[in-house]
Amino acid sequence: MRAILRGVLCLFFGISSVVLAQDAVLKPFVLGSKGPGEVAEKVDAAKAALTQNGFTVAGTYSPYPNATIIAVTNDEMRSTAAKSEHGGFGAAQRVSVTKVGNEVQVAYTNPIYLANAYRMAGDLKDTAAKLQAALGKVEEYGAKGLTASKLRKYHYTFGMEYFDEPNEFAKYASYEEAVKAVEAGLAAGKQGVTKVYRVDVAGKKETLFGVAMKGEGEAGKFMDDKYIMSEIDFKDIRSTAHLPYDILVSDNKVYALYARFRIAISFPDLSMMGANSFMNIMKAPEAIREALALTSGGKKDAR
Repeated sequence: MRAILRGVLCLFFGISSVVLAQDAVLKPFVLGSKGPGEVAEKVDAAKAALTQNGFTVAGTYSPYPNATIIAVTNDEMRSTAAKSEHGGFGAAQRVSVTKVGNEVQVAYTNPIYLANAYRMAGDLKDTAAKLQAALGKVEEYGAKGLTASKLRKYHYTFGMEYFDEPNEFAKYASYEEAVKAVEAGLAAGKQGVTKVYRVDVAGKKETLFGVAMKGEGEAGKFMDDKYIMSEIDFKDIRSTAHLPYDILVSDNKVYALYARFRIAISFPDLSMMGANSFMNIMKAPEAIREALALTSGGKKDAR
C-alpha cells in the first residue's frame, strides 16, 4: 500500500513539476549587476568574462551616450538556430552596459525567452547558464512575463504580426549573392543602416546581421535607435539590449522581423496609447521596414 501511495505521489508531483515548468513566466531581459563604475571598464570586464565562458564577441556598438551593446554567440546558439525555420534570429544574444544616474547596469537578453519567441528547436538553457556565470543574475525584468507556450504564438494584439510573418525584402540567385548584397548595403550605409555584427548559422545557408540605425532630421527619426529608445525605454532598469535590430539572410532571401513584432517582443507590456507608448513611435515600423529593405537591395515597398 505504501509503495502504491509513493508511486501516486511521485506521479502527482512529477506532473505538477512539468505543469509548473510550462507555466513559468519568462521575461525578456536579465539584470546581471548594477553599481558604481564607468561604462568602458564594465564593457571590458564583461567581454573578458564572456570569452572565459565560451562566448565569441561578434560585435560591439554604442547607440547613444552611456550605453554600449555587446553581441555574442556560441556553438549552442549557432547549432540550435539551424534546426528551425528562421532560427537564425536566435543565433546571437545581446549584452548591454548602461549608465543610469550614478550606477552602471549590466544586462542581457534572456536566451530562454528568445528561444521560445523565435520558435527555436531548443531552449538555450546552457547559454542562459553560461551568461549567468559570466555576468551574474540579479533578476529577470522587462515585462510581467509570458509562458513559453504563449511566447511561441505571441503577437502584440489583433492584426499585428507573428514571428512567422517576417518582412521579405529581396530574393537573389544564391545565398552567397544575398549575403554579398547585404554586406554591400551595410558598408554603404546610405539609409543610415550600418553593420554591428555578423553570425553565420552552423551547417545552414543562414546568416544573421545586427544593424545600427541612425536617422537624420524629422523624417528619419522614426528609424533612429536613439529616438525610438528615448520613447519606449524609460523604466529604472533599462532594456538597452533590445538593440541592435537584425537582418536575416536565409538561403537566397533577405528577411527582418516586422517592427510590430520585433519591438513588442522586447516590450510586451508597453501601452498602446499615452506617454511612453507605441503611439509615440507609430511611424517606426514602416520607417524601419523601408530602411532595411533598401539596405538589403530590395524595393522601397518590399514587405
